[in-house]
Amino acid sequence: MANKRFVVGLGEVLWDVLPEGKKLGGAPANFAYHAGQFLGTGNTIAISALGEDSLADETIDALKEHGLNYLLPRVNYPTGTVQVTLSGDGIPAYEIKENVAWDNIPYTAEVAEIAKSCRAVCFGSLAQRNVTSWATIRQFLDDTPADCLKIFDINLRQQFYNKNVIEESLKRCNILKINDEELVVINRMFGYEGLDMRTSCEKIRSDYHLKMLVLTCGTNGSYVFTDDGLTSFQDTPKVEVADTVGAGDSFTGSFCAAILNGKPVQEAHKKAVEVSAFVCTQNGAMPTLPPALLG
Repeated sequence: MANKRFVVGLGEVLWDVLPEGKKLGGAPANFAYHAGQFLGTGNTIAISALGEDSLADETIDALKEHGLNYLLPRVNYPTGTVQVTLSGDGIPAYEIKENVAWDNIPYTAEVAEIAKSCRAVCFGSLAQRNVTSWATIRQFLDDTPADCLKIFDINLRQQFYNKNVIEESLKRCNILKINDEELVVINRMFGYEGLDMRTSCEKIRSDYHLKMLVLTCGTNGSYVFTDDGLTSFQDTPKVEVADTVGAGDSFTGSFCAAILNGKPVQEAHKKAVEVSAFVCTQNGAMPTLPPALLG
């Protein structure tokens, strides 16, 4: 794997235990899978940690089934699970088990090797709830090359975040992806409450010297604010929602892939919206995209 420039999903690899059975989940695998549909699965990789248990073996089998590369050191904690219950309109509620393998991702020589030649990496706040993985993620980001796209897909979950983690992540990323509800939390945290949506997005983008800030507003569309003053807006397509699990990760993965493929921001944004709308119509986070979307 040495010197290959991977696009990396870094953080929690876990099982979503849904009413109809369990499915492999966690933002890193979802991101790597969706970016890989556009960049070639050989060019993306999920990095996390697994336990010494049968669920870990099932994880490897499921990743292989999806054609995903992985680097998943085994640690002496159980493989991660999340109990997911869906409301009537397919919106998930999560019970995220604590003290699990992905809380304890070690910064191994192999992980460091991938960081040093990394082309893009996507990480969130959840995997930084425990000091071990927090240190690994920070070190990984610090070791990436200058041209690496570092996407902080904030993914605030329950009580598993704090101002320090958010701030350190914002300092290290060059693209922030956030939704409208998370923006309210961040505005409160950073004392930006008096600002309207656009002004607070521009303030976060400029304060942390970001290339882009991506704001998703559910059915009200999404925005990309860039460092050269461009604002891209896309409506959210009206679709029949099966479940929204993994839709945000598919947006990030396809957006990142389009940017890496040299597409203009508006075109990358449009593709991300189309992909994420399709994923909402499918059960689970990793459906195969139809050829029309891959064009």
